Amino acid sequence: MSIEALVLSAVMAAAAGLVGCFAVMRRMALAADALSHVALPGIGVAIALHLHPLLGAATMLLFGALIVWGLEDRSRLATETIIGVIFSTALAIGSMMTSGDELFEALFGGAEQTPSRLEVAFGVLAGAAVIVFILRRKRALVVALVSPDIARTVGIDVRRLNLIYLEMFALTVALGLRYLGVLLMGSLIIIPAATAKRLSRGLDQMLLMAAGIAIAVTLAGSAAARVLHRPTGPVIVTIAAALFFATFLRRDADAA
Repeated sequence: MSIEALVLSAVMAAAAGLVGCFAVMRRMALAADALSHVALPGIGVAIALHLHPLLGAATMLLFGALIVWGLEDRSRLATETIIGVIFSTALAIGSMMTSGDELFEALFGGAEQTPSRLEVAFGVLAGAAVIVFILRRKRALVVALVSPDIARTVGIDVRRLNLIYLEMFALTVALGLRYLGVLLMGSLIIIPAATAKRLSRGLDQMLLMAAGIAIAVTLAGSAAARVLHRPTGPVIVTIAAALFFATFLRRDADAA
């Protein structure tokens, strides 16, 4: 793995772990997986126009997050329900616009290729933006989650905060598409955060552990995939899932 790919994967994983903590707390586990599928039509359009797939995916994800925020604010439906409808539509349209190897790579990722300068620049800048937002606004996100009324009382713009979080969430999904694809990126956002939640005793510890776990499984999975000659995404998610289930063994041992 090149230095560029190493840095890019570490930044992407750290962003995924941090964003995932609040996704878990907001009970958006299934929504994380569904929202990643919104990238598929954007990838199809970008390929048809001979543009970089990353541009199409990122544009569609950011637009999809905006739609979710708008519909959530104007209806009584839960976020998961709205994302589910958009996900089904996006998956249907995207599968019609891509085919063969292009569809497989979009679904499962293709990290074997050396990242281009565009991917490195986009990844580092976008990842840094996500990390800075989560670390700077973590207290506001918790207050808005626990009680939106209290958040408004202390001067937090809850609607604006929710919009920015959804956009950061979408940006994080775009960061990891080359490694895990639209089918598995949601797993890297949720599983490390869920693992950290079981092991941590506070918000700061949970954030640190989630980012560390996400980075560790991404690097370990990438190395293992090369040795085993397997697609990178499934190997990364398998290692992450193994760590999550291992936490149950630890708790059982402590109980005994």
